Amino acid sequence: MGPVEYLVVEFPGNKFNGEIVPALAELVDNGTIHVLDLIFVKKDADGNLLVVELDNLPPDEAAPFESLDGEIFDLLNEEDIQLIGDALNPQSSAALLVFENTWATRLRDAIVGSNGRLVDNARIPAAIVDAAIAAAS
Repeated sequence: MGPVEYLVVEFPGNKFNGEIVPALAELVDNGTIHVLDLIFVKKDADGNLLVVELDNLPPDEAAPFESLDGEIFDLLNEEDIQLIGDALNPQSSAALLVFENTWATRLRDAIVGSNGRLVDNARIPAAIVDAAIAAAS
């Protein structure tokens, strides 16, 4: 298995328009990622959380996600969901996505086949990259 990451996308005002679904489906279809878990959370004005699994969405809301071919493993637990829910603003919703970076498996295999060892790996925040590029210009 390739590296696994999670992503939380908040939609203020509970305004999820579905525009991210085709982009996500493209990543799945071209083998860049494999979806491992996907949960939706809504937070009302009083701070109450409603958690909805993909399987429990109404058919019209679930339809755009049907193209995300993959097994959903229920990797996110109650504690994960509560932590993310605590970070959400009232009257907002979020998609919580756990995915495998399948693109990295070939590189990982090549590293292992060369007796290499991954020493460090980190995601550099976009703001830091932007600042570095601006400073180099």
